[in-house]
Amino acid sequence: MKTGSNILLILVLLMMVSCDQKRTFDEYKSFSGEWHKDSVAVFDIPDIDTTGKYNLFVNLRANSAYPFNNIFLIVSMEHPGRLTQVDTLEYQMADAEGNMLGDGFSDVKESKLFYKENVRFKKGRYRMKVRHAVRESGKVDGVASLKGITEVGFRIESVE
Repeated sequence: MKTGSNILLILVLLMMVSCDQKRTFDEYKSFSGEWHKDSVAVFDIPDIDTTGKYNLFVNLRANSAYPFNNIFLIVSMEHPGRLTQVDTLEYQMADAEGNMLGDGFSDVKESKLFYKENVRFKKGRYRMKVRHAVRESGKVDGVASLKGITEVGFRIESVE
């Protein structure tokens, strides 16, 4: 029985690894259940093949403590040569009934949020910065500490 479960575990691990052949970069920054508005998730991107095209994603892991239906993010992409591109993005995090969207079997759901498609990188180092810009309706100041966000990730996938 122990040998059978070991073989099953190995097969599951092989399937998980083989299904992720597009991954070029995938990294997460953890928060202890809250994402403070001054906390910036920074990702230093290693040199990437300049001949390929890539899709870019922001990944969020959130639990049921997340109090909003959507999230606003400010994503900065620092290119080699000091050019910085800044985008403000909005993503839906919950359905109309308040159920968290995303993948996962527990109360933690992972959302793979599309950022850019068919990107070509130049030679040199890139840096991605992600911070939240959530505000409550009718208020000017942003939410100081965003509950329910446990991790923020950045992913780069090759386009086939």
